Amino acid sequence: MIPQTNQKAASPETTARRVVRHPDLLPEIFAGLGAESARVKYGCLKALRLISEKRPDILYPEIGRLFRLLDSENNIMKWGAIIMVGNLAGVDAEGKIDEILDRYLQPISGHVMIAAANVIHGAGRIAQAKPQFADRIAQALLRVEVANYQTAECRNVALGHAIKSLALFFAQLRQPQPMVDFVRRQLDNPRNAVRKKAAKFFSQPVGKRRGSLKDKA
Repeated sequence: MIPQTNQKAASPETTARRVVRHPDLLPEIFAGLGAESARVKYGCLKALRLISEKRPDILYPEIGRLFRLLDSENNIMKWGAIIMVGNLAGVDAEGKIDEILDRYLQPISGHVMIAAANVIHGAGRIAQAKPQFADRIAQALLRVEVANYQTAECRNVALGHAIKSLALFFAQLRQPQPMVDFVRRQLDNPRNAVRKKAAKFFSQPVGKRRGSLKDKA
């Protein structure tokens, strides 16, 4: 297991596979997040992230621990928790994510672009799994345009992430027009990568459920 300090400690991938086979080992991995060794600490974090991707059902009973990490002063821990909560949305039968959704979405408003980008991607997964929140999440993505990030370029990068996330759940929207307008505005974004994402958004049939994106553009 990763919570060792010797040179033969298992890799995050190996640890994740072991926990999938033996879920009773999960508390040991969470305990490793408090290790003094960065190698152990972040190895455990990566193992948990891999489990959230491969077997979110195993990690779901411990989702409360992830919620607490959302407030961590350690940004790497916080960002990891953001990603994992998004991955667990598909198995959230008890609606636990519903209760903290506004808190989860808050980093979109700034100030740290990396935190915002991780939330934007996680929010897309939540909207896919919970379409009843699709419009609410879409409205949160609109905040990117006026968010207080470190630089204007950070905002442009976040806008690109928002377009990519929106494409995941656009067909679930009850009120798609504000988001169509949002993406259309990015066709003139000063960042080339964002303009390309916006053009790709309109070229793909992601809006079939509620009409053609090309018609709306």
